[in-house]
Amino acid sequence: MLKFFFMMLLMFPISFLKSSYWTVQNLIFLLSFIFMVNISSLSYFNYVSYYFGVDMISYGLILLSFWICGLMFMASEKVYSMNNYSNLFVFMILFLLFMLILTFSSMSIFMFYLFFEASLIPTLFLILGWGYQPERLQAGIYLLFYTLLASLPLLIGIFYILDFSSTMSFSLLLNISLFDMNFLYLSLIFAFLVKMPMFLVHLWLPKAHVEAPVSGSMILAGILLKLGGYGLLRMFSFLQISGVKYNYWWISISLVGGVLISLVCLRQTDLKALIAYSSVAHMGIVLSGLMTMTYWGLTGSYSLMIAHGLCSSGLFCLANISYERMGSRSLLINKGMLNFMPSLSLWWFLLCSGNMAAPPTLNLLGEISLLNSIVAWSWVSMIMLSFLSFFSAAYSLYLFAYSQHGKVYSGTYFFSVGSVREFLLLMLHWLPLNILILKSNFCMLWI
Repeated sequence: MLKFFFMMLLMFPISFLKSSYWTVQNLIFLLSFIFMVNISSLSYFNYVSYYFGVDMISYGLILLSFWICGLMFMASEKVYSMNNYSNLFVFMILFLLFMLILTFSSMSIFMFYLFFEASLIPTLFLILGWGYQPERLQAGIYLLFYTLLASLPLLIGIFYILDFSSTMSFSLLLNISLFDMNFLYLSLIFAFLVKMPMFLVHLWLPKAHVEAPVSGSMILAGILLKLGGYGLLRMFSFLQISGVKYNYWWISISLVGGVLISLVCLRQTDLKALIAYSSVAHMGIVLSGLMTMTYWGLTGSYSLMIAHGLCSSGLFCLANISYERMGSRSLLINKGMLNFMPSLSLWWFLLCSGNMAAPPTLNLLGEISLLNSIVAWSWVSMIMLSFLSFFSAAYSLYLFAYSQHGKVYSGTYFFSVGSVREFLLLMLHWLPLNILILKSNFCMLWI
């Protein structure tokens, strides 16, 4: 792991050189390919050095972090072309990527907590520094306070674990089962429920997405929501006794909340808000699958986290491409895109179908596994799951039909072709999403 950390650290000074924007992006893609071929002998906590190591759960999420951060540069070309503090922007993305990799590769709970919180700072600066509207200040405060307030009990819980078991290493805690302690159970998982986000503590997410620049939205949807799922995957190894007793609360809230959020999606007129709310609905089903603590549930939630990271990020890129042309995110103005940008309609269709878990996307694999696990946990959940699956397809079709069909708002038909950069950006989101299902057994290996 140390070789990746050193290469990342040496990229920080490069970010302040003149015209280093594309150099850093190419280096990140190079790093992702080096990391990809390093899988040959991956076992439980491989590449161990001091407090850092990578195992099967971390591997996919670190690779996704490299990939999405490389694509963030490609999507934010406007920052570079307008010279809008582009060096500082590059530095922020690098810092965020570094924190995320450290988070996913931590072997100590305290180190995990430290970097989990530190990843919030560059995200906040991305929203405040390169957001579009004055409301970004309020969105930043929402993001900060929701996350920080929920994380303080986690810190207390970590210190309690240290006192109880005299270790903070994930690998040593695997054999320790903490007894039925309600406060400890709640304090250890609440921070992750907010980060996912679970219904009822989700209000910060649509606000943050709507005010964030495209790079902020991509990293929020692609990686930061996955931090919650990753934290729960790690914590439930020693919270099983409490989990069996109390998890039904969170599953119930997530499934009912997922249906309600899907209904909210159906009346959104803001492109970004619609995609953001759809993330809440998808994370609801991921959370439910995780909470069942079954093999199907854990592998399904891991698959869907990877799939959602690529699919949702791609949809935000599409929304931004339309926004840059029209100057508005409203569906009332962004309609008739089939006349305006016909070459992009195919990408809208492919990514919207991915969002509703159509084959052959990785979303389908994740959702089938999650449906299996949740229905096996309780057949009553079939009612909400059927609604969730139906509305998931409904709002994805609504997003596609309303944005692509109808008359162009301005009344005059004019034609715009996307640039090669934009098509490459969308291809690099869509291709892994559909090719990864060919390697679906890989998602099942880590348990």
